[in-house]
Amino acid sequence: MTFKYAFWSFISGTLGILAIFKITDVVGHPLLIGSFGASAVLLFGAADSPLAQPRNLIGGHLVSACVAVLVVALCGSSPLTIAIGVGLAIFVMNLTHTTHPPGGATALIGIQGAAGPGFIFVPVLAGALILLAAALFTNNIVYHRTYPRHWL
Repeated sequence: MTFKYAFWSFISGTLGILAIFKITDVVGHPLLIGSFGASAVLLFGAADSPLAQPRNLIGGHLVSACVAVLVVALCGSSPLTIAIGVGLAIFVMNLTHTTHPPGGATALIGIQGAAGPGFIFVPVLAGALILLAAALFTNNIVYHRTYPRHWL
């Protein structure tokens, strides 16, 4: 890891999270959840990782959000359902080849907050798409980075 790479990770990660805040101000609805901080680490600090690619970013968060909504609808929110939901999110991400470690946190956040179906789109899909746009921009405007390595 070079200083240049680390410094650009700092700059781009900062810009990615700020973009979510700015769009939150525009739309008037919170779009930031804790798992996006972990996604930022992958997208801006380990952009070459298979777990940081667009399919994994978007798919992992969406699969995990869907699991969260399903678990809440069927079983409610409790320590047991949170634990089962995280495990189930990992299971489904693995089966769909969309493993993105922050997705586990997305499932946890959704179940802990007793999320309804809207959680899938706002904040999860909206926030993940904002991070993807930021990653596409910041990881490709400098010569020492290229993102993504693959889309699917």
